[in-house]
Amino acid sequence: MLTRLFAIAWKELLQLARDRLTVAMMVVLPIVQLLLFGYAIETDVRHIPTVVFDQDHSAQSRDFARSMAATGFYDLVGEVRGYDEIGRALRSGRAKVALVVPVDYASDLTRGRPARLELVVDGSDPQTVASATNTAASLAAARSAEVAITRQARAGMPLAPSGIHLEPATWYNPDLRTAVYIVPGIVGVILTMTMVMLTAMAIARERERGTLEQLVVSPVRSSELVVGKILPYVVIGYVQMTLILTTGQVVFDVPFLGSRPLLYALAFVFIAANLALGLFFSTLAKTQQQAMQMSFFFILPNILLSGFMFPWEGMPAPARWLSQGLPLTHFLRIVRGIALKGASFDDVYGEAVWLAGILVVLVTVASLRFTKRIG
Repeated sequence: MLTRLFAIAWKELLQLARDRLTVAMMVVLPIVQLLLFGYAIETDVRHIPTVVFDQDHSAQSRDFARSMAATGFYDLVGEVRGYDEIGRALRSGRAKVALVVPVDYASDLTRGRPARLELVVDGSDPQTVASATNTAASLAAARSAEVAITRQARAGMPLAPSGIHLEPATWYNPDLRTAVYIVPGIVGVILTMTMVMLTAMAIARERERGTLEQLVVSPVRSSELVVGKILPYVVIGYVQMTLILTTGQVVFDVPFLGSRPLLYALAFVFIAANLALGLFFSTLAKTQQQAMQMSFFFILPNILLSGFMFPWEGMPAPARWLSQGLPLTHFLRIVRGIALKGASFDDVYGEAVWLAGILVVLVTVASLRFTKRIG
């Protein structure tokens, strides 16, 4: 019995060894997961893009802004001249935080009166809010202690009863509800999983069943074959997106503040990019199992690096550079910007350009590999 069992196990091992793609996935996937979780994933949010609305224009206000940058938690990306510009910066994703300095900030500090600062935080990402608010509050408390010690050390200067008061203001998701952040992101994740996997498996299934030969010898053109194969999945993608957004609004009370036609138009670019990628995988896979393996291998970095689960700003620079080549990274910013912040096309223009560029690359690569012949 043991001999027969050993023979069957040895036969299975030899068959597995002949499948080079499966062996490669078995080796590479654990390494990729280890590197992503151990190196690229960081829950402490750093390098938060920050704009400054300085109405005081004093040395003290500039010093506080520089102190924020020195902590490593904030990256000063520019100055704005009003709350309208703060809104545009937050809607476009150029900034996640805005420091507002009132007119009499330096004067209040000098005279021992309470000096107030406002910290506007993009609440559509709850993970950023806590990190941004707590760090700024700690910095304000430290500065208040420094001011108190300085006044006390001076002759005749009483201890300041009040220092710097930081007033946080959370926009777009003031209640910090996780569902508001997660539900729009699920649209991108589900579309990625569905479009890539089903497209790759559809072509592989035709090849396994031998029906691809019939399509090859038919009068159908290659372009017609490709469009005909992927068109149903475009419809499926729109149905899925509508279901998720509608259910999110009804069940979880997730707001939708922007333009649905704009979101659906940009979603087409995202769907097409994932379909092109699935088509490319289908040219590499000989079986549905291989197509599924490659799809899972691609989906994992998307979920971990795109900003769906972990703060994008908290990742090291190489991981952020890599994530810029993933369609999901840019679509998440688009769908969250339009749905939660009411962003216009001008606000998400940069992400749309990135998405279109990725689409062109994927379509070109997939077209070069997919020809009207048996692979």
